[in-house]
Amino acid sequence: MEYTSLTIDSALAGEPRARVMIIYTGGTIGMARNSFGVLMPFNFSHILEHLPTLRNLQLQLVVTSFVNPIDSSDIEPRHWQAIGEIIEKHYSTQNGFVVLHGTDTMAYTASAVAFMLQNLSKPVVFTGAQLPISELRSDARENLITALEVASTIREGVARVPEVCVCFGGTLIRGCRAKKVESMHFDAFQSENYPLLATAGVAIKYDDRAIQLAGTAKLHVLKRFDTGVAILKLYPGITAEIVAPVVRNPGIKALILESYGSGNAPTAAWFVGMLGEAIQAGLLVLNISQCPGGMVVQGKYETSRGLKEVGVISGSDMTVEAAVTKLMLLIGEYGVEAAKLRISSSMAGEMSARSS
Repeated sequence: MEYTSLTIDSALAGEPRARVMIIYTGGTIGMARNSFGVLMPFNFSHILEHLPTLRNLQLQLVVTSFVNPIDSSDIEPRHWQAIGEIIEKHYSTQNGFVVLHGTDTMAYTASAVAFMLQNLSKPVVFTGAQLPISELRSDARENLITALEVASTIREGVARVPEVCVCFGGTLIRGCRAKKVESMHFDAFQSENYPLLATAGVAIKYDDRAIQLAGTAKLHVLKRFDTGVAILKLYPGITAEIVAPVVRNPGIKALILESYGSGNAPTAAWFVGMLGEAIQAGLLVLNISQCPGGMVVQGKYETSRGLKEVGVISGSDMTVEAAVTKLMLLIGEYGVEAAKLRISSSMAGEMSARSS
């Protein structure tokens, strides 16, 4: 992945209070209208022209941009790898990182990067916008300024938020707990199963109880992804003819079952039997609820007991975005059998205590 870097000394005078790298991958936040009124990615080396108030933050900014900015709908694991490698390369020289990303798949990328960056001790803050930064009513300015403030804040020599997070619409959310829920309003992301890390009003109010402690070991970056992961969303009336090609697809190594409620699924013999056969053949099947809040508790109702008996693994309260990226990374790094053992253990605070 090709990218360019440029250092911008945005401090008004004297030494900057922190050094923050902005990684621009693409997305609405980096758009401006050209002379024909068409939205195009602008050169982030000119960010101070669009947002001169950045000087008040007293930061030294390093702007790193993908040579070919991408729409977030086109995000692939190779882009996650590129983001991880950029952070790894510049980790020792920066106090924090802000990743500018399209909103549609930001929760996937934030989850993937959270799992990649083991022993993280510095902020990696994802943000974007629903409207381009050049628009009069854009949310981009507030999101970017808040993200930079979070990424640069140090307390007693330690980063205030030493984890991957999403800063959007006045809230700060753990990256692997975030989910996009809005396409028409500025409060685009929610975290149903975990408290907000911070809220931004007149001041930024942090919740220390929710924020992870900084890693004490050396940063270790996991980079190998395996895309052999599929999702099967249940719905009333689903048939064997629909399920069989997915479950028996020789190209997949893991299947995410989007079940009802607390992990419930049809009790039909053909359905449970088909899953059991696939699991016996080596497929990893992970149960994730379709509900944005709550968690999977297999066996709580009769309609989930059969899944537990055939070897379906509970995904607890993970989001689908976290489940997909975690499975891809675990399988890519360690293989399917090891992933079966590791998937129920938290890697980056993405799930609550293990459920049945």
